[in-house]
Amino acid sequence: MANRQWPTGKWPTGTGQIARELLGSQPAMNLLANRRVHHTLAGLGQITLLARDTFASLLRLRVKWHDVLFQMYFIGVKSQTVVLITGAFTGMVLGAQTYFQFHKIKMDTASLAVVGVSMCSELGPVLTALMVAGRVGGAMAAEIGTMRVTEQIDALRAQIGRASCRERV
Repeated sequence: MANRQWPTGKWPTGTGQIARELLGSQPAMNLLANRRVHHTLAGLGQITLLARDTFASLLRLRVKWHDVLFQMYFIGVKSQTVVLITGAFTGMVLGAQTYFQFHKIKMDTASLAVVGVSMCSELGPVLTALMVAGRVGGAMAAEIGTMRVTEQIDALRAQIGRASCRERV
């Protein structure tokens, strides 16, 4: 116990000096907390500026119709295969399960009506929304991630300032 050294290199003599020695490490902890708070507030500020720039660019109504048509094609036409395959397999499973259950109570002919109504009015829109959102959201997130890794977003920001929101949105 006698070999123990304090941060100052000597033994403290009184309780006040012990408290000062122990509390001497507190500013480092405050520094870490301050950095975390500063980082969080800086991130919130950047999100606020992006939202402001987005709404401002929407109000200006400068639309690049070529980009709008491309996004409509990318979101709508290219998502049809995923939606059709998902809907077909879900319909087949629903039809088989409905038939097996209705066959037990001798209502085989009602299977088609139940599957048709449930797929067209209930499951179809939900599955379409999930598949389109998943496919398109994943593709857009991958595109933005690639732009971030290759520093294209930083180049846009350096080239045209904060108005790079127009190019990204």
